[in-house]
Amino acid sequence: MTIYAFYAALQQGLVYGIMAIGVYLTFRILDFPDLTVDGSLPLGAAISAVAITSGVNPWLSLVLAMGGGFLAGMVTAVLTTRFHILHLLASILTMTALYSINIRIMDGPNVALLGRQTVFDGVRSLGFPSPWPELIVFVGVSAVVLLLLIWFLTTELGQAVLATGDNPQMIRSLGVNTSFIIILGVGLSNALVALSGALVAQHQGAADVSMGVGTIVAGLASVIVGETVFGDRTLARALLAAVLGSILYRLAIGFALGLAFFNPSDLNLLTSVLVVGAMITPSLKRRLFQR
Repeated sequence: MTIYAFYAALQQGLVYGIMAIGVYLTFRILDFPDLTVDGSLPLGAAISAVAITSGVNPWLSLVLAMGGGFLAGMVTAVLTTRFHILHLLASILTMTALYSINIRIMDGPNVALLGRQTVFDGVRSLGFPSPWPELIVFVGVSAVVLLLLIWFLTTELGQAVLATGDNPQMIRSLGVNTSFIIILGVGLSNALVALSGALVAQHQGAADVSMGVGTIVAGLASVIVGETVFGDRTLARALLAAVLGSILYRLAIGFALGLAFFNPSDLNLLTSVLVVGAMITPSLKRRLFQR
């Protein structure tokens, strides 16, 4: 792996690590399988790109993108909690609808940001050479997201989110509205995914309607790899492991694609093998220790 490929994988691991935190929130904390993320990531990219091309500050466009992602997650959660549609089906319906909505937002399949101001320009103006502006922004945003989410989950409302995913009947018996908690949690998850999509769009210089394909697989791979390698004994450690797992996942994919007998078209195969390997590793360790 060249140094350029290493930095590219590190950047992708950090920015998609925010998406992995969102996936962890629904799949691990809320126990709510959510496929909306395949649509909310390009939704965040579309909102941010259109806002920037309309003259909106690029940092403010990130907030708008998070708002759009939160609404998308709310739709999925409302379909599940209020209309009793299976969560997987509800998320597929929302994801499918978002494909058309994203095209509507961009007035086409993509929007270019060439020559437009992005969140990286302020760091570049300080004299940092590439790739440091991207790394500084990604590390800074990831750290802020981690700290705020850890703080939120220690509050009374955050504890209700944890309890809803762990034992909904118990927390419901205490008078907590679990439907509201699920709507809040799924909305927050997709807000983080949309934030990741907005940063990816500004980094790549374009937003595309198909950029969310495979998001959920990459997010699950990051979460599983992170848990396997770094552990999840505490909440803070588990959230940090999701980001570090995203970095490891991107580095592993970059290293594998750099080998002579792998092609870029083998990305899905490599992802599947990596996820399967991470999932069976704990059971293999237990069997070895028992022997």
